[in-house]
Amino acid sequence: MSLTDALPTVKLNQRAWHPNVVLLSLGLVMLAVIWLLNPVSVAPNRIVPGTSYGMLDAIGLPGALLISLLISAMSGLALFPSRTNYRAMLTLVMIVLLLMPFGLMVASQWLVDPALPQSRLSIGAATWSLLFILLLCLVELRIRLGLTRLSTTLLLSCVGVVWGICATFWLQSLALVQEFQVREQQFWRATLQHLRLVSTAVGVSVVVGLLLAIMMRRYAKLQRVSFALLNFLQTIPSLALFGLLLAPLAWLAANVPLLAKLGVSGIGTTPALIALIAYSLLPMVRNTYIALEEVSVDTLEAAKAMGMRSSQRFWHVRFPLALPVVLEGVRITTVQAVGLTAVAALIGAGGLGTFIFQGLGQAAMDMVLLGALPILLLALIVDAGLGALAKALRPGG
Repeated sequence: MSLTDALPTVKLNQRAWHPNVVLLSLGLVMLAVIWLLNPVSVAPNRIVPGTSYGMLDAIGLPGALLISLLISAMSGLALFPSRTNYRAMLTLVMIVLLLMPFGLMVASQWLVDPALPQSRLSIGAATWSLLFILLLCLVELRIRLGLTRLSTTLLLSCVGVVWGICATFWLQSLALVQEFQVREQQFWRATLQHLRLVSTAVGVSVVVGLLLAIMMRRYAKLQRVSFALLNFLQTIPSLALFGLLLAPLAWLAANVPLLAKLGVSGIGTTPALIALIAYSLLPMVRNTYIALEEVSVDTLEAAKAMGMRSSQRFWHVRFPLALPVVLEGVRITTVQAVGLTAVAALIGAGGLGTFIFQGLGQAAMDMVLLGALPILLLALIVDAGLGALAKALRPGG
C-alpha cells in the first residue's frame, strides 16, 4: 500500500475527531481559577476586612492536587466526547460540587482562630467562580445527555442537601451561616413575605391574563390596544414604576377612607403588587393568546362535528391543547416575579430584597448573599417545576 493511499484515511480520521470545545475550555478556566484566585478569606469580626488565602493555605497540597486531578480528568474526557464520557464527566462535576463544602470545613479548621469567637470565614472569588463554572458544565452536560429539568433539579437538590448539612453542623464559622443565625426569624418572615407577594401577583395575572386573552380573540381592537399598553408597561424601569405609583396611591389613601382601612398607601404592599401584576401581564397574556390561537382548526371542526357547543369546544378541546404553552407563560411570569419582588423591598413591601439592600448599605456582602441566594434558589425551583409540568402535559410528554 502506497503513502498516497493512506492519506485519505488519515484525513478522514482527523475529521472524525471533534472535541467538546465548551467543556474543554471550561475545564481549563477552572484550573486557572483555583490556582490564580483565592478560595476563602478570614476576618476577625464583621467590621474588619478579611485576609485572603490561596488554595494551598486553605485545603493543603493533597486537597489542591485532588481538585486539580478531578478537573483535569474532566478536561481530558472532553477531548474524546461520547455518551459514556459525558456520563463520566457528569459524575466528576457532581463529585467536585459535593467536595466543595468539605474543603470549606478544612479551611475553617486551619484558618479560623478558635480563640476569636467573632472571627468568620468568607467564601472567596475562586470558590464562587468554580461553583459558577461547574453549573455551566452541568448545563452543557444536560443538553448532551438529554436530561430533563426535573432530573437536573434532583441532582442539584442532592448537592444542596449536602451543603445544607455541612453548613448546619460543621460550618458555624462561615460568615453566611453567622448572618443567618443572627437573623433567622427575620429571614423566615421575609421569605414568607416574598412568597406571598409572588403568589398573589402571579395568581392575579393568570386570571386577568386568561380573561383578557379570551376577550382579545373576539375583539381585534382590544388586542391592539392591550398589547400596546402592556408593551409600554414593560419599558418602564421597576424603580420608576414604584415612584410613579407612590403619589396617586398616597392621595387615594388620604381622600378615600375605605381604601385607607384596606391598607392602601403610597408605600408597602399595594404599590408592589400593582407593579408586579403590571409586569407579569405581558408574558401571561401573550402566551395565552398565542396558545389559544394556534390550536388546530381541524381539531375544533372535528369537535364541532361531534355535537360540542362553543363553550364545550373551548374548555374540553381548545384550552387543554393550549395548556402547555399557557404554563410556559406562567413559568416565565413567576420567574420574573421572583426576581422583581426583591426590588419591592425599597418601598417597604418586605421580602428577601430587604437583606440585599441592607447588606449593600452596610457593605456586608454576606448579608447580600443571604437575600440573593434564596431568590436564585426559588427561581430555579419554579423554572424546573413548571417547565417539567408543561413538558408532561404536551402530547407524548
